[in-house]
Amino acid sequence: MKYGMNLLLWSGEVTEEMLPVCEQLKGLGYDSVELPMFNLDLDYAKIGKRLDELGLGRTAVTIRGEEDNPISPDAAVRAKGVELNKKTLDCCAAAGVEILVGPYHSAIGLFSGAGPTDDEWKWGVESMRATAEYAETVGVKLGVEALNRFECYLLNCHGDSARFAREVDHPSCGIMYDTFHSNIEEKSVTEAVLAGGDKLFHIHISENDRSTPGKGGVNWKENFDAIVKSGYDGYLTIEAFGLALPEIAAATKIWRKMFTDELTLAKEGLEFMKAEIAARKA
Repeated sequence: MKYGMNLLLWSGEVTEEMLPVCEQLKGLGYDSVELPMFNLDLDYAKIGKRLDELGLGRTAVTIRGEEDNPISPDAAVRAKGVELNKKTLDCCAAAGVEILVGPYHSAIGLFSGAGPTDDEWKWGVESMRATAEYAETVGVKLGVEALNRFECYLLNCHGDSARFAREVDHPSCGIMYDTFHSNIEEKSVTEAVLAGGDKLFHIHISENDRSTPGKGGVNWKENFDAIVKSGYDGYLTIEAFGLALPEIAAATKIWRKMFTDELTLAKEGLEFMKAEIAARKA
């Protein structure tokens, strides 16, 4: 098992200013960092080189919105979504990112008032297949993320995202399991984790209040039991949010401080993950 930290706790983009934080995370024992991939005009090759020097692996996260929605009824909007997914993958390749995760299957925060139509599902699969074909050419894997019902409507459960990835039917396309969304949507955590099977490419460890893993109400015993049972041995990456950036706080609906400081959260979260895995591997 490898351990990662999502840098969205500190910043919406990774520049030279974030490197001291990355160095601290390496010192704590992290194997990787997860890069926010929203600004596609940064020098990601330079960032990747600096992270290589620190000995940190990389994953990345991105989203799509209304103007580039891959399931839009407008073919031009869908094409823009695929185009931006491909441009993001170019940035990933430049930075040495292994896996791109997130809800880039559809527009985050956009709702129709109903569940996905047959056409929206079909458009989503077609858009993701085109994205996956490109991902293979640049050597990056895709971890499609199901979000809870308050954030999107195409994929809300991990069984849905697993079915989606299997319909995309490309070796570069898999899913990501997320403990926060699972805590809201899943009737069975175990079934949710196991649904991915060989398509489970990435895992986010996130508390129910988005603060320090292990300090809240997520059913961690069942989660870690299922993760170990699944045979998964990739990255366990903490996704937590705070008040450091107003735009991130607004997007994640964080109105109050729920941890001492970012580095303490990272330290305690890493210790928690390692202890849970060690207890089951003993």
